[in-house]
Amino acid sequence: MSDSTSDAESADLLLPGAPDVRAAAITWLEGLASERRLSPNTVEAYRRDLRQFLAHLVRQGTNPDIPALIRLKPRDLRGFMAARRQEGVGGRSLMRGLAGLRSFARHLDREGHGSVAALSAIRSPKVERRLPRPLPVAAAIAMASPDIRAGEERPAWVLARDAAVLALLYGSGLRISEALGLTRRDAPVDGIDAVTVVGKGQKTRSVPVIPQVQAAVAEYLKLCPYRLPAEGPLFVGAKGGPLSPRIVQLAVASMRGALGLPDTATPHALRHSFASHLLGRQGDLRAIQELLGHASLATTQVYTKVDAARLLDAFDSAHPRARAS
Repeated sequence: MSDSTSDAESADLLLPGAPDVRAAAITWLEGLASERRLSPNTVEAYRRDLRQFLAHLVRQGTNPDIPALIRLKPRDLRGFMAARRQEGVGGRSLMRGLAGLRSFARHLDREGHGSVAALSAIRSPKVERRLPRPLPVAAAIAMASPDIRAGEERPAWVLARDAAVLALLYGSGLRISEALGLTRRDAPVDGIDAVTVVGKGQKTRSVPVIPQVQAAVAEYLKLCPYRLPAEGPLFVGAKGGPLSPRIVQLAVASMRGALGLPDTATPHALRHSFASHLLGRQGDLRAIQELLGHASLATTQVYTKVDAARLLDAFDSAHPRARAS
């Protein structure tokens, strides 16, 4: 007996409902693991979501078989979602749970059992957009400087390289993929004060580069021991190949302890900091949208919430009336 079969049979013992539903669930779960190659954690999450839904139907007085699932009404799904909400389940978990149910319904349809029409009538729950967590100004500036890592046993050019990459993230608001996608020809040095990057959806945009960032890139190029072809990557790894994003992530992780920063202080947090700090200095929201390459202004408006949250924190900690009992 294969491990996947054994796991599926274990799921069968835990799933409520009629035998035809449990048998269909076994086949579905095996397909998720073997054909779609989903991770074990994802397969387990989908199994758990289906079990919770079937258990809900049982509590409502139904021993669900496949015909009963096909006959489901939108109110049945809404009742389940409402019950989960009352249990304190958040929007993201509900959205994943609904995705699992839809996946199982598609499996039933492919197997010739019919369509669970009720699922197509249910909208995915709204998910509150997570607010980005910008860094303090001093910490962001320190991360984009090689001085913070002066004690590390790393070649000077490597420290200068990492500082240049991080300077582009904080000084120009680039995504790490955009910074590492620059070629040597793109380098913002020798009077070049802007870079053109390819962002999400293969959209290009031109981003200004301030003198401090230009200086960081120039210092890296001066120290880099490799010859960099014009069309080759601007930033290279220890052996001269394209620099991996993982190396930049590890560099930032090594700085967190020295700066007393949480795990949320990542390379991408520098991009968040770029936007938040511009907004905090009365930067124009439309201009920030263009700099970040956001397709929708609504995406950029998340930073207005960050700024408002920071103001409220400052009020709570400093205003006399905020601390009055």
